[in-house]
Amino acid sequence: MYFIVVKYRVKPEFAESFIERTAEFTAATRAEPGNLWFDWSRSVEDPEEFVLVEAFADDDAAAAHVGSEHFARGLDTIRPLIVSTPRIVSRKVEGSGWDAMGELRIDED
Repeated sequence: MYFIVVKYRVKPEFAESFIERTAEFTAATRAEPGNLWFDWSRSVEDPEEFVLVEAFADDDAAAAHVGSEHFARGLDTIRPLIVSTPRIVSRKVEGSGWDAMGELRIDED
């Protein structure tokens, strides 16, 4: 699977509306057949930093995402909202989803 984390520095005037402004892009990406997840978070230390954690099933799914019309529209939507080029970690990794953290197991009854 492709596992991707992207950090966005949002202009202060768009920090409160950023998630709403990217909602169409988010929904379209989540609807892609090869999308495993596409989850936004906001930094607890910097309210103008948003982190996107996303994953795609395989090479074809990742390529389809980047080649999609909604991807291009999403970038056009995001571009005027951010301060700088986003920072990204994008890696092909083993597996197909989240695993349980072995060091912090909780016995569930």
